[in-house]
Amino acid sequence: MPNKPALNQDFPTITKSTEILNKAKQIMHPVSQTLAKGPGQHTRGVAPVYLDRGKGSHVWDVDGNEYIDYTMGVGPLSLGYCYDVVDNAIKAQLEKGITFSLMSPLEYEAAALVKSIVPNTESVRISKTGCDATSMAVRLSRAHTGRKKVVCCGYHGWHDWYIGTTTRNAGIPEEVQGLTKTFSYNNIDSLKAVLDSDVACVILEPYIFEAPKEGFLDEVARLTKENGSLLVFDEMWSGFRVALGGAQEYFGIKADLACFSKAVANGMPISFLTGRKDVIERGEHDVFIFTTFGGEALSLAATIATITELKEKNVPAYLAKQGAKLKAGYNALVAKYGLEEVTNAGGFDCRGAINFLPGAGDGLVMKTLMQQEMIKRGILWGGSHNMSFSHSDADIEYTLKAYDDVLPIIKKAVADGNAKDLLKGEVLDVVFRKTKY
Repeated sequence: MPNKPALNQDFPTITKSTEILNKAKQIMHPVSQTLAKGPGQHTRGVAPVYLDRGKGSHVWDVDGNEYIDYTMGVGPLSLGYCYDVVDNAIKAQLEKGITFSLMSPLEYEAAALVKSIVPNTESVRISKTGCDATSMAVRLSRAHTGRKKVVCCGYHGWHDWYIGTTTRNAGIPEEVQGLTKTFSYNNIDSLKAVLDSDVACVILEPYIFEAPKEGFLDEVARLTKENGSLLVFDEMWSGFRVALGGAQEYFGIKADLACFSKAVANGMPISFLTGRKDVIERGEHDVFIFTTFGGEALSLAATIATITELKEKNVPAYLAKQGAKLKAGYNALVAKYGLEEVTNAGGFDCRGAINFLPGAGDGLVMKTLMQQEMIKRGILWGGSHNMSFSHSDADIEYTLKAYDDVLPIIKKAVADGNAKDLLKGEVLDVVFRKTKY
């Protein structure tokens, strides 16, 4: 009998997942097209590897096991799996066509809708992925300022200009790597140290899990403007979640350019670059940024349906409400078991994070153990709560019950110093480390 979200006695059977994985390993290197979805980020030997379907906030793997999902496609599913309003819009467009030989009017309609919601939007460009949007912002910034360097903070995709700052920089010329510098979030001195007269733009995630210190974003904006550089917000996580208009609305900070993807189309592939017309319009003639599938109509129809639903149902407020329950409930359980030096729940309510503190010992081992035990109990868990409009009160109630069941295991593992011995599979992989310049 496949596992369900319940306090199961046994770990889920993942026979079919394992069979498919072993076949995939023969021809795919790596097997995952999205690193966060791959087997290295899930407890190998315990976690499912392949999902078959989803509905609302629940997913079923290829072996039939059911889970409450808090990864939600690594962010895009702001409404939930198979959300009828969005799926019906996709089906209606499918009857008309997917990709045409001329532009679809949906390109304008989606752009106009984004412009009506995102502050400081004078112009809109459309593409397919998050790193398309951030790389567009970088190229346009360089063209507009006549400068070469980029200063970044956060994760911005796989393209050369960013990933060259990490330890996974093979294949990127040193000359390219040297054009991007990094600074630390909430550390304004680290930004000052890398700003110079050849910096075209400063690009950052307005928040990841950590909230900005008072005045931090204002000071980033001031220093960037003073330096003659453009300020770019990477809003893959904040956009349409923390507020409908993203971080610019929520924090009241004006960016020159802002990049969106993930939550905008409830799982369909699309991204938007918004901001200053005088910068973006350089793509008319001076800068070449075009792609065959940029005007693909199913994703445009999904965008219009998703944003309309987010607005009409005030989804950001719901995400915050449900996420706040999880965060407060987890921290209450931490206090109940005296684990304040070991773990806590932090981050923004719409995307909270479970943190492992120095008292936990090896945080990656402890995260692996937590994930293992949550999967056993029917929760697909990767260390964060990516909230969707489909996460119900019953989901929250059961998740806290599962945490109440797992935290004593964590407490005993810390006391005995044997967390690694409790693992049924391998420790999670480290993705990469940032390189400081």
